[in-house]
Amino acid sequence: MQIHESAENYLETILMLHNRLGMVRSIDIATELGFSKPSVSVFMKNLRENGYILMGDDNRITLTEQGEAIARRIWERHNLLTSFFIRLGVSESVARADACKIEHDLSDETFDAIR
Repeated sequence: MQIHESAENYLETILMLHNRLGMVRSIDIATELGFSKPSVSVFMKNLRENGYILMGDDNRITLTEQGEAIARRIWERHNLLTSFFIRLGVSESVARADACKIEHDLSDETFDAIR
């Protein structure tokens, strides 16, 4: 399951917003990530065409099974790495930022060892 980091970030954000808000629209993603709505709309089209999301007639965005698997994988990495760094004595804000930087590139072997 090879996917670009930017797509992983979008999928993770959709999952996170769905958990928080119960539904997700492009404007919610744009607000959360600080991107323009047109930029997000273009990316949503790409995610939809690649089978990662579905968009309803009411503009609600839902993850497909494939999209949700990727989002959950990245979210798990983010949370575990953040906790790991905090336990090492790193401040929460730095731990979250650092987790974001490496959650996409860390090998499964290293992540499993940390877990």
